Amino acid sequence: MSAFYASHGSGAPAPIITVILIMLAGYIAAAVQTSRRYKPWPLRRYLYWIIGVLCASSAVVGPVAVQAHSDFTAHMAGHLLLGMLSPLFLTLAAPITLLLRSLTIRAARKLTRALNSRPLRVISHPVTASLLNAGGLWILYTTDLYMVMQHQPLLHLLVHLHIWLAGCLFTMTIIYMDPVPHRYGFLYRAGILVAAFAAHVALSKYIYAHPPAGVPDGQAAAGGMLMYYGGDFVEIALVSIFCYQWYKRSLASEGAR
Repeated sequence: MSAFYASHGSGAPAPIITVILIMLAGYIAAAVQTSRRYKPWPLRRYLYWIIGVLCASSAVVGPVAVQAHSDFTAHMAGHLLLGMLSPLFLTLAAPITLLLRSLTIRAARKLTRALNSRPLRVISHPVTASLLNAGGLWILYTTDLYMVMQHQPLLHLLVHLHIWLAGCLFTMTIIYMDPVPHRYGFLYRAGILVAAFAAHVALSKYIYAHPPAGVPDGQAAAGGMLMYYGGDFVEIALVSIFCYQWYKRSLASEGAR
């Protein structure tokens, strides 16, 4: 996104600001409206959504986005905000659940059928989501894609959009806060989670030793370390939530016996 700053001056592109405001206002409006008809929407989910949107926004609008155009370390900070921290908070906000209860019964049924369609079942499979998430990053940082996108605003937009959507999809398939086409067992998802974390750690070390095209060695080293240690922080949070859900399910199973 920072390539947009190079071609539009210091101000953030209006479409990006518009999308951010729509995401914030739309969620809050839907939560307030449905709280009048159903059980009040938890206040913590308002907070999760706002934080998630702000994390993603800070990676594409403001100082981090501007600096990321010339500083790989700033780019990596944006990656952590956009691809890891934002998806975690947005998933905790349960946006699909809110959308379903905001729609009419007929519209909600259509959305449910769409969510259960074969293409979405394939995309939302934990293995597919993991490959889209980790695989996309490996392609970005081990090919010339990173250097090319710095000079192509549309490509820059698409890469950042992929990082964000893939991060959201992966997080949603690991911790189930919303309805999903098929639920997979905790042990199965735990194995995928470990593999995804291993791929992320391996990539951070690879970046440290083999800088992406056009990135100075010092910036690559700093960026790789930030990816390694900053990623650990988000991964610990994700694992903690996952284990807590697993623990609750175990207690519920014991109580049902």
